[in-house]
Amino acid sequence: MKNIIEIIVPCFNEEKCIRPFHEEIKRVFSKEIPNYDYCIFFVDDGSKDSTIDEIKAVASEDEGKIKYVSFSRNFGKESALYVGFAQSTGDLVVPMDADLQHPPALLPQMIAAIEDGYDCAGACRVSRVGESKIRSFFSSSFYYIINALTSIELKPGATDYRLMKRSVVDAIVLFTERERFTKGIYSWIGFKTKWIEYENVEREIGTTKWSFRGLMHYALNGFFAFATRPLRLVVYFGMLVVLIAIIMAVHYSIGVLRNPEAVRNGFTSVIVVVTFFGGIITMILGVMGEYLARIYMEVKKRPIFIVRETNVK
Repeated sequence: MKNIIEIIVPCFNEEKCIRPFHEEIKRVFSKEIPNYDYCIFFVDDGSKDSTIDEIKAVASEDEGKIKYVSFSRNFGKESALYVGFAQSTGDLVVPMDADLQHPPALLPQMIAAIEDGYDCAGACRVSRVGESKIRSFFSSSFYYIINALTSIELKPGATDYRLMKRSVVDAIVLFTERERFTKGIYSWIGFKTKWIEYENVEREIGTTKWSFRGLMHYALNGFFAFATRPLRLVVYFGMLVVLIAIIMAVHYSIGVLRNPEAVRNGFTSVIVVVTFFGGIITMILGVMGEYLARIYMEVKKRPIFIVRETNVK
């Protein structure tokens, strides 16, 4: 009996991608990895177009190999990945994008890594051809900052596209937080991972759903999900500010003793100092507020997703 590779595919307004993706998966498995069988688990993340209808059509044509879940609204890619992992049953599991920017042709190399004893085989982009320079700059900066300020280590260019053993998937499902950052979870759980490099593949069908604003929000979620050092830095910064204040007080006191008339001309400096420290305090409160907001959302224990329809029994 063939081992089954379950492919988790989050979808949001991907009606044009469903059938080409399905055809490419069938081609790769029949010609390049015939010793394995596939099961595709589509997760419709509240699409506004006919994505779910396309999924149902493909499911009727490839009966027994297509599973799907359709959310009641858009809950985000992280929630879609979670339900895919939680309800997957395959011997090996791999999340992939429906737009084929995660090349199915890499699957044979990933399988070879697993057979060599690795727990996970991840795809890593070595170029960002087709992306704007500003977007590439912010992406590179994100990896540098999050690696410097958190206990996790993200490999630059690493994607969500990775083939995993059942034990790895079971470990991911243990994380039930609402504000999810799957890339950080991959790193946190550990396991032996082999990285497979590939050139960036530009999207040929449909349009990207990731705006610059959405990517910034995703980056901030990842940062606050795993970074506690900013809170410690706030303490150190507060100590530094107190030290500066003491030095300034001593400096001005000496100046007043030497020239009593100088105190009458200190209005401008007082305004500058008050404004500066007011801004610093506001920034510190903002950092603490971000953490409190996430605690607030977690203690509510709202569901990560709500299913509208599914064929998963």
